[in-house]
Amino acid sequence: MSETFVPAQQAANVPRFGIALGPLLYYWPRETVMQFYAAAADSAVDRVYLGETVCTRRHELRHAHWLEIATMLREAGKEVVLSTPVLIESDTDIAWMRRVCEQDDYLVEANDLGAVRCMGGRPFVGGPHLNVYHADTLAWLAGLGARGCAVPVEMDGPTLCRLAAGRPRGVSLEAMVWGRMPLAFSARCFTARHHRLRKDSCEFRCLDYPDGLVAATGEGQPFFTLNGVQTQSATCLDLCGEAVSMAAMGVDMLRVSPHASGTLDVVATLAAIRAGERPAAPTGITPAGAQPCNGYWHGAAGIVWEERT
Repeated sequence: MSETFVPAQQAANVPRFGIALGPLLYYWPRETVMQFYAAAADSAVDRVYLGETVCTRRHELRHAHWLEIATMLREAGKEVVLSTPVLIESDTDIAWMRRVCEQDDYLVEANDLGAVRCMGGRPFVGGPHLNVYHADTLAWLAGLGARGCAVPVEMDGPTLCRLAAGRPRGVSLEAMVWGRMPLAFSARCFTARHHRLRKDSCEFRCLDYPDGLVAATGEGQPFFTLNGVQTQSATCLDLCGEAVSMAAMGVDMLRVSPHASGTLDVVATLAAIRAGERPAAPTGITPAGAQPCNGYWHGAAGIVWEERT
């Protein structure tokens, strides 16, 4: 099992934080995935989450391929965490979840309470879809084996500060700071529906949308991003300007969500902030021309962008 991360090049005047690369949420060709993680191995990322969390029908990479990537990243000095699916609906989903949970080589991110149960008290990281908002919930999960937890993307700054102050000893916290925000999951595949296809005969159309399929309002404003059974924001979360304040309140890991472009540039920006080479500020980087957002952090609508005062 992986050891606790040790961030590299930490400036003395910057609170300590690690950089995590969240699980790949989109359906990419196998070669594209391999190239992406080869580049990630040479980046400043401390922790990498691997595995299919959205749809187990996606077959470009099987469990063995994810383990191959995990080995490569571990040899590059990265901490590797294997993620379980979020929406468990079928025997296939259950089998996938068990395959991840029952291995002992890597820490597991449990994205469903069924996965927590499957861990049987062994250490795991709670995923953001466990919806941990309170210290009591975090303490309950810690009693079941959680050694860390990623908070929901909807959490505002003051709530995260209270959670960090009240968390059990030895439990780390992680927060997403960049990428399109995962908002909901459904039994229906909206990408298939967009193409007038059934979920079970979707023709794997998600491969056509490496950053998801943007859906707009009747007025033409981008509103959601469809990613199979997952609904995401159309806007791109950018909390990199809050990196230092998040670390100061006790957030241990800042998560970057993989996209077809810009991801490792954001990682480099966070590494420069951590090393004291640049001040904490929004990156100005968004996938596929998406607008930035930070509303949830300020207690506002998630879609909006509020300038720092």
